[in-house]
Amino acid sequence: MHGYGLRAPHYAELLEHGPRVSFVEAVTENFVGRGGRARAVLERVRRDAEVALHGVSLSIGSLDALNDGYLDRLRALQHAVQPRFVSDHLCFGSVGGHYGHDLWPLPYTEEAIAHVVARISTVQDRLGRQILIENVSSYIEHRESTLSEHEFLSIIAERADCLILLDVNNVIVSAKNHGFDPHAYIAGLPAQRIAQLHLAGHTDYGSHAIDDHGSPVPAEVWALYGAVIERFGPLPTIVEWDQDLPSLFELQEQCARARAASELHA
Repeated sequence: MHGYGLRAPHYAELLEHGPRVSFVEAVTENFVGRGGRARAVLERVRRDAEVALHGVSLSIGSLDALNDGYLDRLRALQHAVQPRFVSDHLCFGSVGGHYGHDLWPLPYTEEAIAHVVARISTVQDRLGRQILIENVSSYIEHRESTLSEHEFLSIIAERADCLILLDVNNVIVSAKNHGFDPHAYIAGLPAQRIAQLHLAGHTDYGSHAIDDHGSPVPAEVWALYGAVIERFGPLPTIVEWDQDLPSLFELQEQCARARAASELHA
């Protein structure tokens, strides 16, 4: 399955023609607790494609208490939509009850692992299902870290018995920023935990890269995607694009390229 994320500028076309792909991803916060046009779009695309709910505000690594109201609304949306996947990011995004609208990386320590595993377990119990956690792109490293990022991600997935949404673009961005080998990262992940993939574009400034989801998937991401498929097999894949949004036709072309790459490397 290959598809793209639902974005408001495409709603009219989606309502009229449907998604024309087999898989779509909805940013949870754009649909949770909402009716109206947004819900109509979600119901329309659900008739033709599998749906994933992808959150940005669970803040699974935060010291703040989990947001019970949000989890209740997410559970209700999950019941209504019956998504293939429910996911969020391995990060924290709130401090003292204030949301920063960013995905901040955690220190890769045993203490952080224990904290995150307990919170994932609580979320999975509340939702009655496994969730997927996504690796984020990062621009800083914590001095306290005692593990690599892929070790941290892998241990959490195993101990919490959750799944991994592997963002291939984020691996490339973080590898550029921190100087690690993206292929070694992929080789160190537990194959049985990888359930979904993300592809996207970024901007390379030479000394560093920024994950901006504002351009076609670049060559280095396609190359690593091929290595991912060779290691883990074909997996449901979403092309993310948020800035300088193209037409649905161009998104569909990117999805077709992902499908072709998946078939080539399988």
